Amino acid sequence: MPATSSLKVAVICSSNMNRSMEAHAFLSKKGFHVESYGTGDKVKLPGPAPDKPNCYEFGITYDEIYQDLLVKDKTFYTQNGLLHMLDRNKRIKPRPERFQTSNDKFDILVTCEERVYDQVIEALEGRTPTDNSSVHVINIDIQDNHEEATLGAFLICELMTVLSQSDDLDNDIDELLHDFELKCQRPILHCVLFY
Repeated sequence: MPATSSLKVAVICSSNMNRSMEAHAFLSKKGFHVESYGTGDKVKLPGPAPDKPNCYEFGITYDEIYQDLLVKDKTFYTQNGLLHMLDRNKRIKPRPERFQTSNDKFDILVTCEERVYDQVIEALEGRTPTDNSSVHVINIDIQDNHEEATLGAFLICELMTVLSQSDDLDNDIDELLHDFELKCQRPILHCVLFY
C-alpha cells in the first residue's frame, strides 16, 4: 500500500454523497491525494417515497442537509442511514462539489456509473485545453447503496494502488485495467482526455 502516492485522484458519482465520499474517505486514509465530486444538476437523496427525493443545490453544506433531514424525520433518516452518511461526509469536507464547476486537475478520474462517466467526458471535452496534460478517466459501476459503496471504495483503492505502482502509467494502464477487470469481475471503461 502506498503511504503516499504522487497520483492526484478524483472520485465522482452523481451527488457527491455516497459512493464518491466513501471512496474519498478510504483513499484519503490510505495516503492518496484525493478529491470527490458529483455531476448531477442537483444533490439528490432518497426521500419518504421513490418519487419524492430530497433535492438540494450544489453549494449547500453537508451539515445543512443533515439539519434539514433531522427536522423532516429524524427516525426515518436515521434508519435508512442518511444521517450517518452525512455525518461521515461533513468530517471529510464541508459540502458536495460539482465536477463541472471545478478547475482542479487530476491524473485519474474514477467514476462510479456509466452515466457519470459520460457526463465527465462531456464536461472535459467542452473545455478549452490549456496545457495538454492528460487525464485517465476510468469507470467502475457501483450501485448506489451503502454496502456497494463500501465494496466500491475497496475496489477503487485496490485499483489506485496498482496504478500508483506503475513506472509508466500511460504505457501500462490498458494491461493493468484488463488484469483488474478480470480479477474484480466488473466491466471497466477507460479513456484518455486532456486539460
